[in-house]
Amino acid sequence: MMKFHYLALLFCFSPIAQVSATTPKSVTCTRTEYREEYIPGTKTSPGYVKSYEVDVVIPCAGQSQAEKIDDNDCSEGTFIGGLLGAGLALSSSRGKDRFWAVPAGGTAGALIGCQVDGG
Repeated sequence: MMKFHYLALLFCFSPIAQVSATTPKSVTCTRTEYREEYIPGTKTSPGYVKSYEVDVVIPCAGQSQAEKIDDNDCSEGTFIGGLLGAGLALSSSRGKDRFWAVPAGGTAGALIGCQVDGG
């Protein structure tokens, strides 16, 4: 039972838990445009022009499409981390504990390996 607490603490304080809590920030650029609309008149009331300004979303200058695409591949780190995590869990667990320790160790190792590999 004591090993489970260590594994839970390791996962809670690993970089994976902190990374999943952050959200990416989106940047939008706007431009103010001047607009006019003609309101037609009647026989008793002359027509007039109504003017107003509108904020329009535009592509931001200085950021190309290539900079926005994240094509990091962490498959090697995931594979190696999963093997190391499962092996570590297999060597440190005994009996019935191996049924949950090996998959949990492999999963935690794969997540940590992906972060180390740059994913």
